[in-house]
Amino acid sequence: MYMVNISIDDVSPHPLSSVKVLERCYELIEEYEQIKFTLFVPMAYWRTVGNTATKGPLFINHFSDFCETLKQLPSENFELGYHGYHHGIPGVSNNDEFKKINFQNADSLFKMMFKIAEAADLHNTFKPIFRPPAWKMSKDAINASKKNNIKILTFSPRFPHEEEFDKIVYATCNPPFDPLEFSEKTEIVYHACEWDRNYLNKDMSESLKDFLSSERENIEFCFMEGML
Repeated sequence: MYMVNISIDDVSPHPLSSVKVLERCYELIEEYEQIKFTLFVPMAYWRTVGNTATKGPLFINHFSDFCETLKQLPSENFELGYHGYHHGIPGVSNNDEFKKINFQNADSLFKMMFKIAEAADLHNTFKPIFRPPAWKMSKDAINASKKNNIKILTFSPRFPHEEEFDKIVYATCNPPFDPLEFSEKTEIVYHACEWDRNYLNKDMSESLKDFLSSERENIEFCFMEGML
C-alpha cells in the first residue's frame, strides 16, 4: 500500500499564484473521492524581484474572498500549512526567508504568521505544519519552530534535517523536475504559481490522474500526519 499526499505551495492572493489552482484539485476529487491536499500558504506573500513583483505584501486577511475560499474547503480533502510570512526577503530575494535567519528573527516571523492567521479568522483552520520557502531553513529557525509549537516540518531530501526535528515529511516527487514515482510514502509537490514550471496546470493534473490510476487499488491518501 502506498501512502500518498499532494501538496501545493504558494497558495496566495497574488493574481498569478491564487486559488485558481483549486479548479484542478476539484477535478481530481471527482476522480479520487478520498484524495488529500495540503495547501501551503504564505501569510503576507511579497515578491519584490522580477516581473511578478507587487507594490506591497499581500496580507491574506486583507482579501476576504480568498480567506472565505480557504474556510469553505472540504476538510476531508484539504488541510492548510504555513509557508512563511513574506516568503522571501524584501528587496533581496523572492525565496529563502528562513534560510539564514537567526533565532530571534525567526521567532518573530512565526509569531507574525500566527497573528495574520488569527486576523484572517483562519487560526483554527491552519495546522501546525510548516514548509519553509524553497525548503531551506536554518538551525535557529528550526529551534524557533519548536518554540512556537510547529509539529511537522516538510523539506526536500536535498536539505535533510533529521537530527534537528523529529517529525519531518520529505518530498518524493516534484514534477517535472522529479518524475512521478511511487514510494512507500509518496509526497508529491506542486506550486500554485502560474509562472512556475511546477504549476499544477491542466496538463500536470492529467498526468497526475494517469499516474494515480496505475496503482488505484494500492493507494491510501493521507494528510501530512499520515506521512510520518
